[in-house]
Amino acid sequence: MLARFALLVSVLVLLGSTSGCQLLPDIAHQPQIHNPFPQLSRVAIAPFFNASTEPTVDGRQFAIAYYEELQAVPGFEVVPVGIVETQMQARNIQLNSAADVQRLARELEVDAVVIGVVTDYSPYYPPRLGLQVKWFAANPGFHPIPPGYGLPWGTPGEEGIPAPVVFEAEMALAKEQLKTQTPDCKDPPKPEESAAKGSTDTTAADSVTGASAPGLPKDWPDPRGFIPPPPKPTPPPCWPTDAPVMQHTRNFAGNDMEFTEALASYYYFRDDARFGGWQSYLERSDDFIQFCCRMHIWEMLSARGGAGETRVVWRWPTIR
Repeated sequence: MLARFALLVSVLVLLGSTSGCQLLPDIAHQPQIHNPFPQLSRVAIAPFFNASTEPTVDGRQFAIAYYEELQAVPGFEVVPVGIVETQMQARNIQLNSAADVQRLARELEVDAVVIGVVTDYSPYYPPRLGLQVKWFAANPGFHPIPPGYGLPWGTPGEEGIPAPVVFEAEMALAKEQLKTQTPDCKDPPKPEESAAKGSTDTTAADSVTGASAPGLPKDWPDPRGFIPPPPKPTPPPCWPTDAPVMQHTRNFAGNDMEFTEALASYYYFRDDARFGGWQSYLERSDDFIQFCCRMHIWEMLSARGGAGETRVVWRWPTIR
């Protein structure tokens, strides 16, 4: 195999040297992504809500754009938005609570329902779009999957984790840890009760945290929670929750350098015969919205172990 590859490279170099390099292919690396959670494979998307100041936002349009991009990710089966709308009307489901969303999931026989909110939108250059998307699992026993889950922490591959993902994972962990240290002031004790409690705090803390780690509360989030646990002989007990199993909030801007670089790369791997190049995507609202949905999905899944190996693409020049 290596010998064939070496021969091919030699031929290409020879052809390039004799024809002004016009016959050499353009070699690029195309990012890949997949569904890292088999238990969340069948998904439904409800029409998005509009929380922006732009009255022309069509929640159905945004849901369809999200549907098309999610359906393109290997490992997902996505219910068409029209079927979701029909079931919501037939069952009079309003989606006012997590219980309503889980009820819709059961009616549609899906693993999760996606609830999206447009937080900011402007179609004029430079276009803007803010998205807050939450995935609610049909099974209330599925707890939130934090950013950083399933990534190669503690291995040589840890060096390859992008810095923004590391920051997001560390921030999510810090938030959960600080919840255990936030004082509850809903019903504060009287001054004399506080003084009496202070004298016994050390003893009480030592007795409570003995099950986790010395000096830490028993519900202190452990960084090892980012690493999936091994299989167990019996299913774990059900601790119901109404929290979304995944959520991601992001603002996109058409004049952001990272965004435009990603858009140019996306355009490069598409056979789009329309004129204008990737810049025209910033002028067409439909294309801009769909690409933002794509970015949103890829960021959310990549931060939870969904990024795959890049695909090497050889693009040959057209001989005229």
